[in-house]
Amino acid sequence: MPVAIRFEHVNKSFRISQTKTVKEHLLGVAGHRRSSVVLDAVKDLHLDVPVGESVALLGHNGSGKSTTLKMLAGTIAPSSGRVYARGRIAPLLELGAGFHPDLTGRENVFMNSAILGIRRDEVARRLEEIVDFAEVADFLDTPVKFYSSGMAVRLGFAIAVNVEPEILLVDEVLAVGDESFQDKCLGRMAQLQSDGRTVVLVTHALKQAEAFCSRAVVLDHGRTQYDGPIEGAAQAYHDSSRVPAAEASS
Repeated sequence: MPVAIRFEHVNKSFRISQTKTVKEHLLGVAGHRRSSVVLDAVKDLHLDVPVGESVALLGHNGSGKSTTLKMLAGTIAPSSGRVYARGRIAPLLELGAGFHPDLTGRENVFMNSAILGIRRDEVARRLEEIVDFAEVADFLDTPVKFYSSGMAVRLGFAIAVNVEPEILLVDEVLAVGDESFQDKCLGRMAQLQSDGRTVVLVTHALKQAEAFCSRAVVLDHGRTQYDGPIEGAAQAYHDSSRVPAAEASS
């Protein structure tokens, strides 16, 4: 089966400044030695996801799963290694990601879709379906800055799932909203799955992952601790982060 997603020995590091006071910051600007540490968020990640597979990325906070998804979405670049994705990607990584707060919901639909590479005439044909799914018809011409977090995520999800992506990336957003909306989202994702689309889901909800995904990848301190059937992921998830970061990287 062809591969939709591939990570080839990918690493991602961030340099974090430890400057704590105004004096320390000014000394850094003046050329004095600036205190900083390097955080290795993802370490030697190698991962293949076949076309049409639904994969859960699991791990405690700081495990590297959101960084991995952002590299796949193209919002950040790996420090080394190669990330490959085949087909149109619809990322839903943060609440209202890509929305301009001063633009209306309608204007943001067209702008966000353009970022995803969707033609304006195609978006116009799908606008009613997007709005109906998001349940924001009464607020479509209201600036997004007045939306609740639930309204923003509903609109963002509606755009992502209605532009016919080959790959859908979902990061924790299903934790927002009521149960009926979560059920609607999972139903739409299941439809995309049955249509042969590839889905990568980041979640802390193991039951949700087990209900939707056949495979899980558990990350811990940036390294893959488990990659296999979803049924075996729970123990690996609970065991992760019990080893201190210094030991895990040694």
